This record gives sequence, structure tokens and C-alpha cells, in this order.
Amino acid sequence: MQSCAPRIESAAERSPLVRAAYETASAAHAGQVRNGSGGLPYIEHPAAVAARLDSHGYGDEVLAAALLHDVVEDSDTTVEELRQQFGDRVAELVAALSDDESIEDYRERKDEHRVRVRRFDGDAFAIYGADKLTNSSTLRQAFEREGDSVRGEFKVPLELKLGVWEDDARMLRREAPELPFLDELEDGLRLFRGDLAAAGPRPGI
Repeated sequence: MQSCAPRIESAAERSPLVRAAYETASAAHAGQVRNGSGGLPYIEHPAAVAARLDSHGYGDEVLAAALLHDVVEDSDTTVEELRQQFGDRVAELVAALSDDESIEDYRERKDEHRVRVRRFDGDAFAIYGADKLTNSSTLRQAFEREGDSVRGEFKVPLELKLGVWEDDARMLRREAPELPFLDELEDGLRLFRGDLAAAGPRPGI
């Protein structure tokens, strides 16, 4: 861990559940690098999501689910394995926050995911929103540093990813306007939209 290390280490010292979640996520993401992050180890992303939630006072089960929210998508770990180790609440949050990889079309997959999160509760909204804020902030920084070269790290155009995040932010504004970092998410997406516009149109966009 880097910038989020002190907060997550403190949470892990306080909570065996958070400690176990961090250890499990670290093992699941070992050797993985996060796209659009400037080469950061993958674990930096869920740790940053959890650290953001911890800074706003969310409980240990939410922090554990935040740390684990990508392991089902990006490793061989199953929801049932998480249920056995971390309990129903954490496993159900991770399930709600995992893409349905059987849906091949990117936008359709993200639309389905957004609908599914809406069927859950405020803790799912919190992790979902913190994830979108962390993702978009990291990618915007990478775009500022690397320019168009960062596009090659993704399977879909950045404009499409941004459009999906904007849809996510609109859903959160309707369903969970109390989220403490929602303004920051919306402001960051507006700035990123401006960055992409300033860079000029892309073929096929």
C-alpha cells in the first residue's frame, strides 16, 4: 500500500475482519497491475476505495467488501468462498458489486450492474460510488500524465467509460444523494469530460 496504507493498516489493526479481507484481496490480486494507473499494483485500487469509505465512517463489513469488491471478477475466488470466510453480508455486497461477465456488450453489462446495485441498499451505493470516484480520478490523472497512450490499456474507448460513469453518477444522485463524496465524483467527471474534449475527437467516437 502507498498513500492509503496508514488508514487501512489502522483499520486492519482494529478489525480482524478488515485484516482478513485485505490479506485475501492481496493474495487474489497478486501480480496484477491496474489499467490506467501508471503501473500501480492492483491492490492499490480496492485499498483506496476502502480507505475513502473509512474516512467517512463506514463500518468494518463495508470496508471488507470494498477491499474484496473485485476479487470475484478478477480471480478464481467465488462468492460462496467469500461467504464461508466473511459471512453473508460481505459476500452479498461483493456479489452486488461484481459485473455479470456473461454479458458481452460493455454498456449493456454496466447498465445491468447499475440496476442490480439499485436493488440492494445504501452500503452497496457507498462502495459503488467510492469505486467510481477512485477509478475516474486515477484514470484522469493517468490521462493527464500519459495522454492518448493510456487508451491502449483499455478494451473500450475512454469516452464510453466516462459516459458509463456519468450514468452511474446520475443514478447515485437520484438514489443516494446523501453520499458524502457524490459532489466530488460529479465534479471530477465534468473535469475529465473537459480533458477529453480538449484532446480532440477520436475516430469512431
